Amino acid sequence: MYSVVELRETWDVAKDVRAFRLSKGFDFTPGQFVMVWLPGVGEKPFSLAWKDLLVVKRVGPFTSKLFELSEGERLWVRGPYGRGFERKWKRVALVAGGIGIPPLYALARAWGKDFEGVTLIYGARSKEELALLDIEDYVDEVVITTDDGSAGRRGFPTDVLAERKDEFDGVYACGPEPMLKAVLRVMGYGNVQVSAERYMKCGIGVCGSCNLGKYLVCRDGPVFDGVQLRGLL
Repeated sequence: MYSVVELRETWDVAKDVRAFRLSKGFDFTPGQFVMVWLPGVGEKPFSLAWKDLLVVKRVGPFTSKLFELSEGERLWVRGPYGRGFERKWKRVALVAGGIGIPPLYALARAWGKDFEGVTLIYGARSKEELALLDIEDYVDEVVITTDDGSAGRRGFPTDVLAERKDEFDGVYACGPEPMLKAVLRVMGYGNVQVSAERYMKCGIGVCGSCNLGKYLVCRDGPVFDGVQLRGLL
């Protein structure tokens, strides 16, 4: 069942990244996603950055069309779907790469005060691609890495995690698959939850297009415990 929602507000948050404030808020667990349909264009999944907020990177025809929409225009949205993050551990690291920041932003905003300490380790190719930096309002520490050294430390977020992993009871991660693989290796697949990505069509575990080994990312994920992904990522 689709909800027809209007765009209340749109604004740019980074290079080729835009925020879309919706007229309706959704009850969700951080890490869950919604399916967004544009008639005549198609349908794509997006993690919720907040109950009424999508943050989208322009990467192809669908997102390019989405970027053309103005405030007051409509989207068709169904969900939320999937398994979100679980609130556990006390001293945690949030490891984000690129456009992997939205579900971790939601986690920090919803649960940040429930932890004894929250460190965000956030990597992007350059400072122009860093989004949602107001996440600093919901965490205790922000560590930035960029591939080109234009902001924070030159390198990758997993470099920082490898150096500081003993400071954390657990890790939440979302980003490009090579980064997720590195996070899992650093953590030995334990005390870590990652948000995985695969091509989704139905969003409800019917079509099978998002299979990850024995799992369907839309139904069994997108959030997985590290141990579930041993041998798969």
